[in-house]
This record gives sequence, structure tokens and C-alpha cells, in this order.
Amino acid sequence: MAIILGIDPGSRFTGYGVIEQQGRSITYLGSGCIKAIAAGDDLGDRLQTIYAGVSEIIIQFQPTMFAIEQVFMAKNPDSALKLGQARGAAIVAATSAELKIAEYSARQIKQSVVGTGGADKTQVQHMVKSILKLPATPQADAADALAVALCHAHSHDSISKLSGQATKTVRRRLR
Repeated sequence: MAIILGIDPGSRFTGYGVIEQQGRSITYLGSGCIKAIAAGDDLGDRLQTIYAGVSEIIIQFQPTMFAIEQVFMAKNPDSALKLGQARGAAIVAATSAELKIAEYSARQIKQSVVGTGGADKTQVQHMVKSILKLPATPQADAADALAVALCHAHSHDSISKLSGQATKTVRRRLR
């Protein structure tokens, strides 16, 4: 069993999504948004809000895995820097809780959840709702974070299968 915390970082709104994976079964545990904008315009205060929010989510859900979206190069370098700092605050919260960090590009996440790396936000929201059998469409940042968690679940499951196959191959060679 694995509890996966997915994070969609943002300097104003940071989405989070938590799922539980048992074999091929995936269950929704929770999701939402850390509103760093409530901390005001001071970037330091917003980063503290993100750190505290992610730390609180980790305490509440006790994840065993942590996945986060990588920074993409935006048209505005200032926005990319702020996004990187928000990611850093979330990553420090995870490493403080001794969680290993998995990072995925937006394209990898969309490919994993929707089937195409060029999917838009509404397609991601729709697929997250469908995959997790949610009664309503999650808010965009929460859906993106759940997509990060689902991407990690799919990647982790594939890696586990591959390592299991490699172990079987080695055992066959030893016989």
C-alpha cells in the first residue's frame, strides 16, 4: 500500500491531491488548494504559507510518496522563478518529513492521465474525475495535483513491474 501526495506548485495557489494505491486499485483520499495569496504580496510570507500547508497535509495524510510537477519555462522569467521558489517550499516540507521526491514534467503528467501530453486543463479535470470516480469535477489546481499523484502511481507501478521482471530474469539465469 502506498499513499501518494501530489503537488501542483504555484506562488499564489498550490494544489494538492492525495490518493492511496493498493496494487492496481487507486482510491481518492483528499485534495484541495493552499491559498498563499491570503498571505499577501510578500513572497516570503507566501512561501511560508506553502511550507506550512504542505507540512500540515503530510501530518494529516501520512503519505509514503511525494510527487511534484517540474518547473516549466514560462514566457515570463519572473513567473518561472516564483514557481521554482514555491516548488522549493513544498519540497523542503516533504524532505523535512523524510519523503523521497519524484518529479514529473507537465507533459508526462498529461500523457499519463489523459493519454496526450498536449491536453488542456478541462481534459485533465475530466479524466481525474473519471479515474477516481469523483462525484464532482475538482477545482483546476486540485485536479492537476491529483494528476501528479496518478502519474506517480502509474510510474511507480510500472517501475515495480519492471524490477520484478528483472528479478525473475536474474533468477532464471542463476538456475
